[in-house]
Amino acid sequence: MSVLDIRNLHKSFGSIHVSNDISLAVDDAQCHALIGPNGAGKTTLMHQITGSLSPDSGEIFFAGQDITPMPVSQRVQAGLGRTFQITSILPSFSVLENVALAVQAKAGSSMRFFRRAASEPSLNEQAMATLDRINLADRAETIAADLSHGERRLLELAIALAGSPRFLLLDEPMAGLGRSESAMLTDILAELRRTIPMLLVEHDMHAVFQLADTVSVLVDGEIVARGSPDEVRNDAAARVAYLGGGGDG
Repeated sequence: MSVLDIRNLHKSFGSIHVSNDISLAVDDAQCHALIGPNGAGKTTLMHQITGSLSPDSGEIFFAGQDITPMPVSQRVQAGLGRTFQITSILPSFSVLENVALAVQAKAGSSMRFFRRAASEPSLNEQAMATLDRINLADRAETIAADLSHGERRLLELAIALAGSPRFLLLDEPMAGLGRSESAMLTDILAELRRTIPMLLVEHDMHAVFQLADTVSVLVDGEIVARGSPDEVRNDAAARVAYLGGGGDG
């Protein structure tokens, strides 16, 4: 049984079909990459999976459960974790506090988000374990605003991991990274995918072909090609799509 199973998803804005009969499935311990040009509908699809946008029709199953009618909060509690194309951290808080607050939110505690994380050792322990997992523990006390762009990407991943997700939705995690930073993050994701299945939206083709078991190519709201990285690399429609530039889709 697939961990994530998207069935015949449709979404339109007026006469524009941003999701046109999209179906895809991600099995356990696999990485499914979604690529395509600007405006293809990739981020719109991610919004529908997380629940911030409702499809016009179709179904989304997660771990065998129909989550289509669920709000965002319930999907997070069910085990969906997400990173965003634009970082979503609290810049005036420390790295540790950012992750500890994410642990607190996932736990459904009192939601006293602005209580200093240092006052709750149990949250700190989980947060430090998460930071250690992605090689960011030595920056725990650093204010998030003082991190490099690459370190902020790692922090965002730590925030997504803080709630022990059963699945990761990764929206262009390599955006804005240099070659060495991309290589480091790719290595971290390669280790994570051993235990956490993921759907990866990414324009960095080196990362896509290194991480993905399956690649789907989205163009104008439709999947025009799907297969292994080698199959997609040699597909004419896929080459046109992913050689067409960068940015959001």
